[in-house]
Order: sequence, then structure tokens, then C-alpha cells
Amino acid sequence: MTQAAARARTGYDAMIGLGSNVGDKAANIRQAIGLLTEAGDIRVVRASRLYRTAPWGVTDQDWFVNACIAVVTDLSPEALLARCLGVEQEMKRVRETRWGPRIIDVDVLTYRHETRDTPELILPHPRVVERAFVLVPLIEIAPDLEIAGHPLAHWLSRLDASDVVPFEETRA
Repeated sequence: MTQAAARARTGYDAMIGLGSNVGDKAANIRQAIGLLTEAGDIRVVRASRLYRTAPWGVTDQDWFVNACIAVVTDLSPEALLARCLGVEQEMKRVRETRWGPRIIDVDVLTYRHETRDTPELILPHPRVVERAFVLVPLIEIAPDLEIAGHPLAHWLSRLDASDVVPFEETRA
């Protein structure tokens, strides 16, 4: 599928997940979106609400704020990932413990209908279907999105999403 056809069909090019559990979590999410889009080559076309979520992986840490955005961009998947990692670096993310506390986490969840499996990038994100804190905001902005041949609702129905609750009614 061409870039134009993919965008015309869905209205976006990529889905990005954001999370924070250090400091002013909601402000961190908004700052990350601002940094992602400031160069003008990434444009947010849909944004979920902010959600308060329990920690995943390492559970002995503060709660998170999570959100998802749909973006339009002509950046390649690898360039988009590099931008996401650059935002994390600019915001001084420290990677001490896998799934540990973080000021910001910015993940490329999907890119058009492409798949990748390289040491640098796996698309769709390899754990997206295991994480209610990603699926709840993602289904809010892309209810028809399918991953691995199944709609998001299928994957979400297999998880406990009781600890994913709106943090604010405003959008990311």
C-alpha cells in the first residue's frame, strides 16, 4: 500500500504511545508531544484522553499517566523511532531498570500497515496487545485498528483494564 493510500484509508500514518510516572506526569506527556511535533514533520491528527494506570512489569513504583496519539508524517519508521528516542533523551529519561520509573516513554506502536523485525525496531510494537494501558487509549482513537489480524477490542477483551481510568477529560 502506498503512503498516500495508507493515509487516505486510516487518516494517519503512525500510532505513538506515551507514558510517564515521574514528576508532573500529564505535563511530561504534553511536553513530549510538543517536542515530537516542533519540527513540523510530524502532525497529531488524533489524541486520546490521559489515563491513570498502574505500573506494568515492575509494579513497585508510582502510577503512570498514559496516552496515545495518531500522527501524520513522511518520516520513515526508523526516523520516527529516532525522533521518539531523541525526545526521551531531551527530556532526560534515565534507563536504569527495565520497565522502571521514567519521566517519559515514547513508543512507535504501529506504522501504516507495515511490519518490521530488526534489532532496532519491531512493528507493530511487540507488547502492544499485552498492555491494557496502551490498548485503552489506542482503541479510543482508532477503534477499527487491527493488530496481528484481530481488532483492538479482541486483544483488550483478554486483559484486565480495571486499573486504566481517565486521569483528565482533556486530550493529550
